[in-house]
Amino acid sequence: MTLASLASGSPAAASRFLQRWLGADPARQARLDEVCRLSLADADLGALLARELDAGLPLPRAMRRLRNLLVCAIIRRDLEGQADLDEVVSTMTRFADFAIQTHAAALAEELVATHGMPTGEESGRPQQLMVLSMGKGGGGELNVSSDIDLIFVYPEDGETAAGPGQRQLSNHEFFVRLGRRLNAALSEIIEDGFTFRVDMALRPNGNSGPLAASLNMVEEYLIVQGREWERYAWVKARAVTGDPEDIAALDAIVRPFVFRRYLDFGVIDAIRNMHAQIRAEVKRQERLHPERSHNVKLGRGGIREIEFLAQVFQLIRGGRDPALRERSTRATLRLLAERELLPQDTVARLLEAYAFLRNLEHRLQYLDDAQTHTLPASEEDRLTVARMMKLPDVPTLLARLEEQRAFVAAQFDAIFADKSESADPEVATLADDPENREAIGARLEELGYDDPRGAAARLVATLQGPRLASLPEASRAKLLALGDAALGQIATVVREAGIGSHAATLGRLLDFFEAIARRSAYLSLLTEYPHTLERVIRMINASGWAATFLTQHPILLDELLDDRNEGAGSPEQLAQLAAELDQQLHAAAGDTERQLDILREAHHAQLFRLLALDLAGELSVERLADHLSLLADTIVGATIRHAWRTVASRHREEPRFAVIAYGKLGGKELGYVSDLDVIFLYDDEDEMAPSNYAKLAQRFITWNTAHTAAGILFDIDTALRPDGASGMLVSTVAAFERYQMASAWIWEHQALTRARFCAGDAAIGARFEAIREQVLRQDRSSREAELKLEVLAMRRRMRDANVNRSELFDLKQDEGGMIDIEFIVQYLVLRHAADYPQLTANAGNIALLRVCGELGLIDAGLAQAVADAYRAMRRLQHQVRLQGQEKARVDPQLLGAHPDAVRRLWQACFGA
Repeated sequence: MTLASLASGSPAAASRFLQRWLGADPARQARLDEVCRLSLADADLGALLARELDAGLPLPRAMRRLRNLLVCAIIRRDLEGQADLDEVVSTMTRFADFAIQTHAAALAEELVATHGMPTGEESGRPQQLMVLSMGKGGGGELNVSSDIDLIFVYPEDGETAAGPGQRQLSNHEFFVRLGRRLNAALSEIIEDGFTFRVDMALRPNGNSGPLAASLNMVEEYLIVQGREWERYAWVKARAVTGDPEDIAALDAIVRPFVFRRYLDFGVIDAIRNMHAQIRAEVKRQERLHPERSHNVKLGRGGIREIEFLAQVFQLIRGGRDPALRERSTRATLRLLAERELLPQDTVARLLEAYAFLRNLEHRLQYLDDAQTHTLPASEEDRLTVARMMKLPDVPTLLARLEEQRAFVAAQFDAIFADKSESADPEVATLADDPENREAIGARLEELGYDDPRGAAARLVATLQGPRLASLPEASRAKLLALGDAALGQIATVVREAGIGSHAATLGRLLDFFEAIARRSAYLSLLTEYPHTLERVIRMINASGWAATFLTQHPILLDELLDDRNEGAGSPEQLAQLAAELDQQLHAAAGDTERQLDILREAHHAQLFRLLALDLAGELSVERLADHLSLLADTIVGATIRHAWRTVASRHREEPRFAVIAYGKLGGKELGYVSDLDVIFLYDDEDEMAPSNYAKLAQRFITWNTAHTAAGILFDIDTALRPDGASGMLVSTVAAFERYQMASAWIWEHQALTRARFCAGDAAIGARFEAIREQVLRQDRSSREAELKLEVLAMRRRMRDANVNRSELFDLKQDEGGMIDIEFIVQYLVLRHAADYPQLTANAGNIALLRVCGELGLIDAGLAQAVADAYRAMRRLQHQVRLQGQEKARVDPQLLGAHPDAVRRLWQACFGA
């Protein structure tokens, strides 16, 4: 491209800045051609600067000339279709980093020569300046004509180690001087222009604060004075210079300020208020200067709204999901799609809008290398910009701009619009008089509550209670507004569901409100996402256990924000969970408490998704148990892998160790609150193996049963191990085999019918399955009477230990109940597996009953009747547990003839 080609219609001719730059020196054309040949993202900036320095220019002039060359090359490559948005912003960011690093190093060397090396008072270490790039520079998405937002931080106070002829300075004074000189080197306008305009307003205390701050000053400022909008700004902070150890120390200070350990939905209101202030200022400017309308950065549906959309999710969730601490807006948006926090198509449209708006912003700046974000007033310039965007005319440009901005604005409003509805002035609210029991009772009676006076009394008592009465005013206002919304929703939910009690559901909701009242983030979540409150009400109306579980783990509110339940508990979804757990647990290595919470939070979230499907009637009891068992296997596997890494004396990287599941987990009949019956096996000749695997087993138990802020995982029962409570916690595979073949009791072989490999070393799992087959298929035909007596004796001991003195039927323990069915199946397996190996399949009681009927071992019709009884009892047991009852006892009439069928089969098998 020559000056002649510029004049003849090259796209780059649209840039007046490029034309002026080329016109000032004919030699620049060849230089530009050379630089434009390849992608600027890979340009050797050091070599390009060296060429300017070799011409005898001082560093500030050489850097400015390099800047002008790069900007012109970007303009040309972009407008001629050779560079995409990524090349443009990454080139400018790389150059900004390069300019900062080069000038900072040269200026520090000069100051050290004059004053000596700054040295830490406590550490005695040499000190280096950390230059933090903020905003788009920090995010790697710098504009072509952008200023750069910087913050200067130094590690610690102290003094320079001044030698002879040097004047000693405090570290603070040294770094303030260095900062001033760096700003001047970058931003002073000289004969070659400037390198970057520098904005220091984001530093602690803004423009009134010191130019450079120590780590201690930064920490104190963020803790004592840090404001919500500063959290938003510090998300992007990226150290361009400094010692890695000091940068890590700064990151440890900033991270907890920006990213809270809880889900911080309060940030939505903070960003909404900040955005309102920005929009008010933009509107004021547009009123004063109508020609400056169409601000693509700060206007409605502009770049800033896309940035806010990305960053609100970072601030809400970044404390719990380190991947969301990404600095780039585009990378963050893609993560939101991966995490299913925004729909894929929404993210695709936002990325398209972002690219359009950023490209338009660059073309506005290409005209004259001006830091502008508004369409030009001149119609001629607008047409030039339209053609730079490869659009035919200004109306088409404005239509495309409006289309993109309308979509962005709609997405922004979906999250940030104020959700608090204007109350009908004719309708009394709780805030009007929260202690007026009569008025509240009358309102509840109008809504159709079954016990309006009792419900009103409970509501007033809760609002007057110490936990809610002492709330901050803002939190109490939110709680009262939520209470108002809930009263009508409870009436609707009870009417539509056809089950539940208004008073009971209100009581459960008030218990929940009391649990979350002091966590303003949860009140904010329910306020910002009103549909979540309705989902809470539907869930706690359906299940008392669900209400208790949610009250104990309110973090699970996050699971009700959207429909993430599809595929919950499936093998594919749990494989993804296992991979995510490994990643998170690895990242938290060294912080055992955090690792325990990661496991609990993941398990509770999955459990809650299954609960939502269960209450919606989308899972049978059998499918639910399968999902819960597979989920437990996943959690057990992750626990083993990562607990092993905490055993300091471990003698190999991967343990030759397996967890064997018995009982409900072994039979894949796990419920929401079932214990895990497990034993531990290992196969390892190393002399350290016994002690190390004993430590691993103990840690496995601790990791599951320890109470943390996130609750517990599972209660663990290891009583089924060889020799029970008096036996070793861990056994070798060989010892387990010897015990099962020579020493085990009949009841231990009964237990083995429901045992399976759960997690750990698959080879040990295969060995276990072979031993199990061998034990179960022993020929017991000659000992049939002894087998029956042993099974009957064990059943009698269990019944004596669980006497039911009520008139209700105990689904598990009573005659004709579930344990009788389980004992029948176990007896049939032990008695006949030698002849029918298919009976050793861990297929569940219903399937095994059918097989026994088909084989003629029991009457096929009776087998089907007992299978139906077992299915019905499991369903009833599940319903009772969902209502929060500890013992599974029901009215006998609900069971019909089911217990009689079980008793008949018991009689047929045992004659007793």
